[in-house]
Amino acid sequence: RATMKSLRFISAEAFVSNAEFARKSLGSVAHNLFPLLFKASYLLEQGEVIHDLVKNWPLVDFNMGKLLGTTMDYQEDLSHRTCSVCLESCLTGLRDYVLNHHPYVKRLKVVDLTGIKDVEVQSCECKKTMGRWARTQLLSKLCLELLVYLKQCNPGTFEISIDVLIDLFVTERNYDLVVQALLKKCCCPLKICCVAFRSDNLALQKFFYIIKLTDPSLLRKLEIVHNVRLEMEHLEILFNSICFPLLMSLTLPARTFNVRRFTATDERMLTNIGEKLGEMTQLTELSISFSILTGRIQKLLSPLKTPLKMLDVSNCSLNHADMAYLANSFHANHLEALDLSGHNILDLYPSTFTKLLSCSSSVLRSLTLEDCNIQDTHVNMLVLGLSPCHKLQEFKFLGNPLSSQALKHLFTFLCELPMLKNVEFPVPRDCYPVGITYPIDDASLCRFDHQKYESVAKDLNLILLQANREDMKASTPLFGSYDAAVQETNNELGAYLIKSFKETLEKFTTSLTK
Repeated sequence: RATMKSLRFISAEAFVSNAEFARKSLGSVAHNLFPLLFKASYLLEQGEVIHDLVKNWPLVDFNMGKLLGTTMDYQEDLSHRTCSVCLESCLTGLRDYVLNHHPYVKRLKVVDLTGIKDVEVQSCECKKTMGRWARTQLLSKLCLELLVYLKQCNPGTFEISIDVLIDLFVTERNYDLVVQALLKKCCCPLKICCVAFRSDNLALQKFFYIIKLTDPSLLRKLEIVHNVRLEMEHLEILFNSICFPLLMSLTLPARTFNVRRFTATDERMLTNIGEKLGEMTQLTELSISFSILTGRIQKLLSPLKTPLKMLDVSNCSLNHADMAYLANSFHANHLEALDLSGHNILDLYPSTFTKLLSCSSSVLRSLTLEDCNIQDTHVNMLVLGLSPCHKLQEFKFLGNPLSSQALKHLFTFLCELPMLKNVEFPVPRDCYPVGITYPIDDASLCRFDHQKYESVAKDLNLILLQANREDMKASTPLFGSYDAAVQETNNELGAYLIKSFKETLEKFTTSLTK
């Protein structure tokens, strides 16, 4: 559906569509029209015009989220367009703003790049994206280039000071560059201000060094994922040595906690970590997937003084005591997003699960129950649990052994949830060979009757259509939901995994030889 444009926006498009004319005429454009022209240029991917608009930006702040978001003149939100042409033009324009020798007073104080959203499908024509990692890389590079130039040519430019708010994404490959940019922040007119920090494929020592450079007192989101070997004792050191007073969201890597090898010292350590989390009064999102926390969820979460809005405890080997704590805790009434994947919930603790959903039903927007061994016999119970969840917008239940018939029954019910927009459902059990075991390993995941699946998917979409629910999207992403950060760095991560596998094989061979 085409979004309505105001006459002003149509005029702005016409103005910027002739790049040469627009660039020559910017000097006579009223300052309050710059935001309008920026959004029109972004929509039309007019990189040169974007560059010159930023280079001559006349206002005090430059907020990408607001500039590209819904506006009166054009309501479509363009903040999910991570168009490489537009973003590179924007950042080089920012560098050239500092170097611009025009006589006007430079007013720009804050640039906010945090409103950019990375999504799977790009609607920009060039189809080339600049993800979070690449934005981190380019901004760091431009800051260092700026410093070299200024030292040689124009020391007076140091009087300019612009805070650049950004979500940093650091891996082994861009680590040195980002460290240099952060170390020289005080000398650079563009001050990198890290609002969110994601670290992947990075040695622990390097992570500890760079996190201190980011100014943790301003950090709102911290993601330590995949190939960062952070264990519980390292996490305790991190929390004991650094304060995160504004932290709202924390993601920890797999196996940060493992209660199966706990000693009395480990129990004290877990208690201390819980207390440190309790000191983070802004913390409302916690992801601790693939940690083994059997019987310890209360110890970790009860010290929190602010209720959690998002909790990911997928594959944490939770037991009945953990589930009972969650259902009865003060977090339950505030959970907007919950991931309980990897737990046999409807077999082992159905009533506790139903109570948890009932408590969170007034706010719950996203529920993920992947690989939970939900079978046909559980569907009525699942429907009962989901019935009060009228705010639910997203429901993911991939990897469960449900038949085509059970899925049709479930979909008929899902149509009644008024806010539900996105459903991720499993390949029906009867599309796989007889005797398939769950959870299905990656090698067998694609070995199903594709023709039969297409037929079932068609029937499910027909159920949505007949219920006038064309607004609902149902899909089966076999290998899980799209992750922009993983997608952007998958080559580096793949190389790291091959290297790790090779090292393990070499150690094994050496041991055998000995």
